Amino acid sequence: MLGWLGLSLALYYAWKLVPVANPWPRRFLRGLGWLAGARVRCSGEPLRRGAVLLANHQSWLDIPILAGVSGTAFVAHAGLAESALLKWLCEMNDTVFVARTERGTVATQVAQVRDALSENGALAIFPEGTTSDGSVLLPFKSALLSALDPPPPGIAVQPVWLDYGREAAEIAWIGDEHGVANFLKILARPRPFRVTLHFLAPFDPAAAGGRKAIAHEARERIARSMQTGYPSGR
Repeated sequence: MLGWLGLSLALYYAWKLVPVANPWPRRFLRGLGWLAGARVRCSGEPLRRGAVLLANHQSWLDIPILAGVSGTAFVAHAGLAESALLKWLCEMNDTVFVARTERGTVATQVAQVRDALSENGALAIFPEGTTSDGSVLLPFKSALLSALDPPPPGIAVQPVWLDYGREAAEIAWIGDEHGVANFLKILARPRPFRVTLHFLAPFDPAAAGGRKAIAHEARERIARSMQTGYPSGR
């Protein structure tokens, strides 16, 4: 992983000399997931422009897996920015940091999210706000969707179900487990594991009726897919 990071950084900065979109954050994250053992397959197609992806959340692996496939940037908790190394790496993939407890900064954060949408084409949010063991879908926190109330023109919301199958409980990062411990636990696995990304039918957030309705609709679509075992847009 350190070797892959070094190579990716060298190519990332070399690519910045060319006036085109830099593919190396996405390629690095995809490679990171593969090195951790994730063998990814997709059901459905991700929206790459004018989209907010709302996904369930189980592990730190969700980020490299989802970004590696879709090229999305992320909305992340400001606590990640406290680590200089993590902040540096996250900013390469155009991460937007939000402070969920600082109500006075909501307007600024909404503006940041909307700017990121216009610049990056797609943003991903984990509306549960924390990770679960994969057996249940936690409530979606509508406060994280403030930038979609009202939604910018032309934006679609696409629910995404990250399905680790039988491996979910072993991969999940929950409770008091330290992040480093979870990281090492996954790397110590003797075999790769399958992850399926179900990109569900997108919907118009303007027609949903506010951020609470958007959160409810996205969660219902993911929940139905988890119950039936296959994507459903209805």
